Amino acid sequence: MVKRMIVKIDEEKCTGCGKCVSPCAEGAIQIINGKAKVVSEELCDGMGFCIGVCPEGAITIEERHTVEFNREKAEAQPRQTDVSIRCFSCGAGEDTHYLMPLRHKMESLWVCTRCLPQLIHG
Repeated sequence: MVKRMIVKIDEEKCTGCGKCVSPCAEGAIQIINGKAKVVSEELCDGMGFCIGVCPEGAITIEERHTVEFNREKAEAQPRQTDVSIRCFSCGAGEDTHYLMPLRHKMESLWVCTRCLPQLIHG
């Protein structure tokens, strides 16, 4: 066991919308019985890309004793693609552009790397 940062999901706040599943490139989060769950702590790298896309604020990062992150096992997980995730500006999907979660005007959104510079620089 090691002490490290890992995702924590508040089941009371979680509505099971699934928006957190695709941003978790390691495959640590799945929807089980209508709620998001960390299915394997060794798959969670603690980076928290899932936090910014949760509309309910149900996801946080906490430091605790758990198993070490297993990069090899994470890289072996099947990749999840969510066709509903699109750039809020141009509508591009993750099948054609790199997308990033973003907080803009108090909203959690997705933006592609082509639209991000315009958003930053105006």
